[in-house]
Amino acid sequence: MLRRFRPYLRYLRSNRATLTAAIFYGLLFGATNGLGLPLLIKYVFPVIFDRTGPHAMPMADVVLIAATVPMLFLLRAVSSFLNSYYTQLTGVRILEGVRLDFFRKLQVLPLSFLQRESSGDLLSRGIADSSQLQSTLTLIANDGVKQPMALLGALGFLVWQAFTTDGALTVLVCLAIVPLAVLPVHYVGKKVVHRARQVQDQLGDVSSQLNENLSAAREVRAFGLEARETERFGQATNLLIIAQMKVVKYAQALTPAIELISAVGIAATLIFAYYAGVKLETFLSIITALYLCYEPIKKLGYLNSELNRGVASLSRLEYVLDEPVTITDPAAPVSVTRLRGDIAFHDVTFAYGDSPALKQVSARIPAGTVCALVGPSGAGKSTFANLVPRFYEVAAGGVTIDGIDVRAMRLADLRRNIALVSQEPVLFNDTIFNNLLLGDVTASREAVLAAARNAHAHEFIEQLPQGYDTMVGERGALLSGGQKQRIAIARAFLRAAPILILDEATSALDSESEAAVQDALRHLVVGKTVLIIAHRFSTIRDASMILVFDQGKIVASGDHAALHAGNALYKALYDRQTAGK
Repeated sequence: MLRRFRPYLRYLRSNRATLTAAIFYGLLFGATNGLGLPLLIKYVFPVIFDRTGPHAMPMADVVLIAATVPMLFLLRAVSSFLNSYYTQLTGVRILEGVRLDFFRKLQVLPLSFLQRESSGDLLSRGIADSSQLQSTLTLIANDGVKQPMALLGALGFLVWQAFTTDGALTVLVCLAIVPLAVLPVHYVGKKVVHRARQVQDQLGDVSSQLNENLSAAREVRAFGLEARETERFGQATNLLIIAQMKVVKYAQALTPAIELISAVGIAATLIFAYYAGVKLETFLSIITALYLCYEPIKKLGYLNSELNRGVASLSRLEYVLDEPVTITDPAAPVSVTRLRGDIAFHDVTFAYGDSPALKQVSARIPAGTVCALVGPSGAGKSTFANLVPRFYEVAAGGVTIDGIDVRAMRLADLRRNIALVSQEPVLFNDTIFNNLLLGDVTASREAVLAAARNAHAHEFIEQLPQGYDTMVGERGALLSGGQKQRIAIARAFLRAAPILILDEATSALDSESEAAVQDALRHLVVGKTVLIIAHRFSTIRDASMILVFDQGKIVASGDHAALHAGNALYKALYDRQTAGK
């Protein structure tokens, strides 16, 4: 089982000093714990209580000998504390490494993977499962060293006594009973690994429901779903409790089982000691050594349970960490600076799983063209636009910009030449200024303010309590839809990219906000190659080229007048929206 964790021990390499200190103090604790106390009982205590000599021991000698007891326990306590401290320090650094790698992997995984998986479940994997892995690796580094050393110390004392003290048969019988305590460990381990995986999966479901509820707070209140959502969440947490208690049942049954076997061993030892005539100090030292054997076995049994829990969490983390990264930089990328923006699709086919989205699509959009993508929902418009910045990888065919296949460019070079204004722009929980700066992190303050003015955003920003230093809240919650759109447009102005993708940037705005956004967009598109994903035909009046999509194919192209006169699908879509206006 430990082989499963071997690749993750690399997180310990950068913490060699703290790990070495943890191991050293663990070994010291094991030696003082497993060997020190039996030696005291066997050789120190009898000296003090030996009344057979002609003279009583001087008080100074008694004090000196007695002082070995607190000295031993002081050494044991200090080594235990330092072992735990350095182990925990190593553990939190392991956790940092695991979470950073997990987060780093999420940044490069294709959007198709992120859209397929529940965000709440991914959150649970990144937080709860990484914490469990940290706990497991910490235990491996801690009890994996300390407890075996304590066990070896105690067993070493027993073996030594077996060959140097009367009553060796007693010791050998006791030693024969010790391995029986391992039997419950094996049984419980098999049960725990299955139940622990159920706990982590159910925890992912709980996180997913909580995340979903928080992201749909308005809808829950608008449709009166509070009671329903509470009931659903209660059912999920109840299933989690059931799974957790099954783990507790098996894990907590382990210690009593080991203690029962230990008690049988002690009883057997007592019987044999009586008939073998073993001295009291020998018997007590043997019993102490046996007890110090059973305690590490219990700890190692718990470690085995934690290993099984760690394996369950590791499997869930590896589901993400081992997911192949399909969209990467080429081995020998073409050097690209600023593109002109001549986009071409060459027999492009793409599917989401088994659902085809584009079928042998070919089109050319010359540099400087404002091109609208029109068609029914699910016709392939968004997919077409998303293939340009390589958010997805084509299954067949190719996409070129200025004659260069997008797969031949570095992702950073390609995407630096593209600006995106989404239907629902995402703002980070930061200041307005820092959200604007995402368009170009190297831009000066003057350039940021100029972009905000071009987007008609400067006026409302200046009216906010802290102006450009105002925090926007989670996902820009403190701003209106129109304000968020203008922030997104300002970012696009600041990026000054030759290619612009507009995903229906005005569909959810009131008439006043739409007028301001439309005016900003008219200035933004000048001199750029623009792809407008159009759901409302009022947004395509500035388009010089229109591509009509239907069932994953481009069925017509041209300007509005030609398409309205010559394409039945376009005419039907246009007339349906404009009827009654």
